[in-house]
Amino acid sequence: MAPSRREERTPHWILHTFLAATVIYTVYPVLWVLTIAFSGKQSLAIADLPADPTKLDRFRAVLPWPTRFAFGNFSSVMADQPFARWMLNSAIVAIGATIVGVALSCTAAYAFSRFKFPGRRFGMMSFLVSQMFPGTLTLIPLYIIIVQWLGLGSTLSGLVIVYATTSIPFSVWMLKGYFDTIPKELEEAAVMEGAGPGKIFWSIVLPLAKPAIAITALFSFMTGWNEFIQAATFMDKEEMYTAPVGLRFFVGGFQQQWGYFAAGSIIVSIPVVLLFLYLQKYLVSGLTAGSVKG
Repeated sequence: MAPSRREERTPHWILHTFLAATVIYTVYPVLWVLTIAFSGKQSLAIADLPADPTKLDRFRAVLPWPTRFAFGNFSSVMADQPFARWMLNSAIVAIGATIVGVALSCTAAYAFSRFKFPGRRFGMMSFLVSQMFPGTLTLIPLYIIIVQWLGLGSTLSGLVIVYATTSIPFSVWMLKGYFDTIPKELEEAAVMEGAGPGKIFWSIVLPLAKPAIAITALFSFMTGWNEFIQAATFMDKEEMYTAPVGLRFFVGGFQQQWGYFAAGSIIVSIPVVLLFLYLQKYLVSGLTAGSVKG
């Protein structure tokens, strides 16, 4: 007799063991960052091993748990370093790039979704192809345009232009897929009531596309907030650094301030985590609806 469908399934304890091991493997580095940040020290060796360590001592050395909790690293990072200015620069750049990028992407995606014009298919394919290359490939052309032609080197507006431009292809594809799911009958009914294209776009389409817009804004903000290579290339003044660029100076060739680095990393992560928690209600609907049609 053939085994039943239930008997063919993998036992639950195997799946649970695998998932638990995966979670531990993923969370372990994060716990070490928290441990170093709250240890009050600047060394990676949180636990001081005796001259003749036992197996228990060695186990404690790899256990991500500080021997004492202290907030000195956090207070020093915010008070003794220009880190608060770097955080402000990151916020200005990320918010500006999000507003500019999402605004341009919404109008472009709506045009690609609703209007028929020459070059429509070629334009969408161009956006898709641009996502197949690494961002560092455009670093030199962007540097020439932003720094030499526009004279926007070491300016926040230059970074806003770069981040908004590089986020537009992905945002257009996301939003265009979601606009395709909105019934055209709603717009036709609005036309019968005398509404113009602008009124339809602002009053009907955008409110219905709020989930996709929220997720697109989240990804754009995360890109502008966490990006390092382009910010380090275009910014050569210390007061204009963003937070990711400023973090590298805590661990340099002449000093190893791992406690400050870990504390700064946690502080930088807090705004993104809070924004993600706030927008998570839009995450599933925004991603799935924007990916089934293109």
